[in-house]
Amino acid sequence: MKKIRCPKCGNTIFFDESEVDENRTFVTSCPECGKKVGVRLKTAKKSAAQASQSKEENSTTSDTATASTEAVSSENFGKLVVIENRFHYKQEFPLHLGDNVIGRASRSSHVDCAIATDDPSMDMTHCVVKVSRDRNGRLKYVLRDGPSNTGTFVGNELLGDHERRVIEDGTLFTLGATSIILSLE
Repeated sequence: MKKIRCPKCGNTIFFDESEVDENRTFVTSCPECGKKVGVRLKTAKKSAAQASQSKEENSTTSDTATASTEAVSSENFGKLVVIENRFHYKQEFPLHLGDNVIGRASRSSHVDCAIATDDPSMDMTHCVVKVSRDRNGRLKYVLRDGPSNTGTFVGNELLGDHERRVIEDGTLFTLGATSIILSLE
């Protein structure tokens, strides 16, 4: 027998674990107030022997898929090193192929590089660093403004609304009071 507390009245509800379905969920009603209560039981963790056995089974069936995934994920596309001038707080964000959207971290932001900052001059989607390959297969990094309210500075120059700037290892660019360095190490 298992027991839970009713979230409405606090009454203790007893139930038999054998009544739980294969998805490990169960719905019951509180006998005191009638409130419906959903219960989701945690699944038992696999033992180390079971985990290694299932891992071996998966690896034998998908060796080629695993090998290609590891090759893609192990490639280094560089990183952005963020140094907030006001608080000297350093953050690092790995880059990936395609658009890397940079902005201020918040619950509703959907950016790749969510910078934790109190800087009010940084927008939630401030700028983008696009990582691509040129004709020779070398990595190419292009910076563009979001568009943002305060703009994106490369060195001491403000990027125009539709301007794109090729940046290289060690390039410093600024979003509000926050400095960012492209690092290819």
